[in-house]
Amino acid sequence: MTEASGTSGTTSENRTDDEVWIVGATGRVGRGVAGRLAARGLTVVPVGRSRERMAAAGAEAGLPAGTKVVVADSAERIAQEVSRQRPRVVVNTMGAYATTAPVIARACMSGGGHYVDQANDVVAVAGLLALQEEATRAGSTLVTGAGFGVLATEAVVMKLCEGRPAPHRVRVDSVASVAVEAGALGSALAAGIVDAFTAGGRRYADGRLVVSRLGADPQRLSFLDGTSARSAGVASGELVAARAAGGAPFVTATSSLAPSTPLLRAVVPPPGRLLSVPALRRLAVDRLGRVTVKATPRPREHSWGHAVVEWADGTRREGWLRAGEGMDFTTDVTATVTELLTRGAGRPGAWTPAAALGPDPATSAGGTFVLD
Repeated sequence: MTEASGTSGTTSENRTDDEVWIVGATGRVGRGVAGRLAARGLTVVPVGRSRERMAAAGAEAGLPAGTKVVVADSAERIAQEVSRQRPRVVVNTMGAYATTAPVIARACMSGGGHYVDQANDVVAVAGLLALQEEATRAGSTLVTGAGFGVLATEAVVMKLCEGRPAPHRVRVDSVASVAVEAGALGSALAAGIVDAFTAGGRRYADGRLVVSRLGADPQRLSFLDGTSARSAGVASGELVAARAAGGAPFVTATSSLAPSTPLLRAVVPPPGRLLSVPALRRLAVDRLGRVTVKATPRPREHSWGHAVVEWADGTRREGWLRAGEGMDFTTDVTATVTELLTRGAGRPGAWTPAAALGPDPATSAGGTFVLD
């Protein structure tokens, strides 16, 4: 592989307009997206800290020998290279999206490029969506939440609300079935877990985002294939996306990843408050990211996105999106959204996937809608 860094590679006078940069290309999603996009004929450039690890990941993903890489060790260094080389699309899989996404997305906008990430917490998703006016002026399309939970639920809400006025109440439920790879948990996933505990719970009431308890509204969902799982309230990207998709003043969101037992709900608030201290958060992310886990098969055949929509006149509709393994679906969603942006689809602004491109990417990524 050839290397580009702050002292080598493409000059600022040349635009690498056909390139798709994958930030965090050595991780599971990054490797998968790189392989899918390369197989579709796109020019993929891995971006990360270690040239050697990127070379190995690129070979695993099927990238051609001699593929260019960009070596950079922070969001700020990556942003400098994005501004200098101006790729067409940057896919951010490095995590810590509340801090990394605005930095990298603004660098994309400086050259009229596009941006995609898999953020799934309220702070990160809302933060990127707040760049709407900047992105519109720049002619850039920014897509956050390009993964299972956000798209699998917002797309169902859109389908249920087609041709009808804004509903009064919406509830969405995200239940991913994920196979765990052996090895260290990793900083991206660790940051997501820690941030979920720090944020606590949220919901929309009378159109306002209000605080609720993490793990509120616990329930057991029974799926169409005869399986079931617990879920509970969480401050998630699904919540923000469902509010935008339906326009309901009252919105709740649950996830199978939230604590749903009385014991866990009782002990969650103290650690949440402690983790809001920056030094303790960094320590928690570092230690959790180093935890090694054994390979574990997915618990169910399907992942499920679910929505219940109610109108003021008493009308009630329910729908599901049935998908495969959750991380594979996320990888397919990211690759699908990225390819569409590369080929000129989408519109300038900052969006969640269905808001930018409609619900079709959910089926392109292998999902199936089941609506009442």
